[in-house]
Amino acid sequence: MRGAGCTINDLWDRDIDAKVERTRSRPLVAGEIAPFDALVFLSGQLGVGLLVLLQLNWYSILLGASSLGLVIIYPLMKRITYWPQLMLGATFNWGALLGWSATQGSVEWSACLPLYVAGVCWTIVYDTIYAHQDKVDDLIIGIKSTALRFGDNTKLWLIGFTAAMLGNLIHSLNIHNPKDCATKFISNHQVGFLLFLGIVLGTLYKKHSEERTKPSTAGSGSSSTSGQLSATVTSARNIAV
Repeated sequence: MRGAGCTINDLWDRDIDAKVERTRSRPLVAGEIAPFDALVFLSGQLGVGLLVLLQLNWYSILLGASSLGLVIIYPLMKRITYWPQLMLGATFNWGALLGWSATQGSVEWSACLPLYVAGVCWTIVYDTIYAHQDKVDDLIIGIKSTALRFGDNTKLWLIGFTAAMLGNLIHSLNIHNPKDCATKFISNHQVGFLLFLGIVLGTLYKKHSEERTKPSTAGSGSSSTSGQLSATVTSARNIAV
């Protein structure tokens, strides 16, 4: 469904994308793919999604089907409100509810709602950062986003939403349940490993991008990059431990 959402978004936004520097080379805008072909592809995506959904219980089928409305209307929100990222968060994180109902038969709101709200807050954080790429073009063509709403106070808003995200995750901790405490403690090793992996891969990607965009330099530059990567790996390893 994530892929179907991207297809729907590109269909809705193709006129807007043509006016934004970053998106004007997208296939629909550039004419590489016709809207009809995109609709055929979308039908295939929705068909596969439906086949998967029909394997679940009826509660989950109805819950999953109800998310399609969010997927369809999300792209329109940037034309109406400065908070399209809120709608995106509500759409993207539907899986927090669906995953539980698929395995347990229905949604246990006391367990799922904190995770869902945390996911919404997280989405607002990263998609606001994403929206800052296009804020100049968005301002010119009249498109709204949290990047424009928050303006120069964006970092303060992001701190607030990050705190809300962590707060909702911590809310799920049962400090009177030894097993739950042990599970949460052990999960931090997994978080540390993911942070370690992200830092290392990010550094490697940055090195690769710099090599592609800049002329190659003498061996000292390569040595400096290797030293930077080594220091990053060491620092990341300390996080993961």
